[in-house]
Amino acid sequence: NTSPTKIISSGINAEYGEKMPVYKMTIFAPDEIVAKSRFWYFLRQLKKVRKVNGEILRQTEMSNTSPTKIKNFGIWVRYDSRSGSHNMYREYRDVSRTGAVTQCYRDMAARHRARPHSIQIMKIETVKAADTKRPVIKQMHDSKIKLPLPHRILKYNKKSIFVADRPSTMQ
Repeated sequence: NTSPTKIISSGINAEYGEKMPVYKMTIFAPDEIVAKSRFWYFLRQLKKVRKVNGEILRQTEMSNTSPTKIKNFGIWVRYDSRSGSHNMYREYRDVSRTGAVTQCYRDMAARHRARPHSIQIMKIETVKAADTKRPVIKQMHDSKIKLPLPHRILKYNKKSIFVADRPSTMQ
């Protein structure tokens, strides 16, 4: 299970002793150690700042603001496949950002055989119901939605336990 960690760091210029710009990232990782490692990996790629030339100013684990309300999340993903690097936009419904990211990792593994280390989450935003794009998410916004109730079990207090016919669970 991944949890979002916000990391703020700064580079240090050893020659002059002056501070470099401050960098902030939200990393989804299972624990603090992996979050720090991924942070330095991305910072080295983006800004050419190595762990030796920088310091972490603050590391905080983000909490969910409204854990009882279901939301639509849009996730911008970049992942490396066997043939190259690809950008994607994906939508998920969940009560938390963490749950949506976990769904994304599992979905990417199932559909594209992408491993977690090859997936980079670029951005994650809450999307309004009117702005969703994917039909799977849009169908959940219908106020008169009806979901099937398959395999209903008979209430045995209304019928005898020993009967000649098999119970019909599909209707």
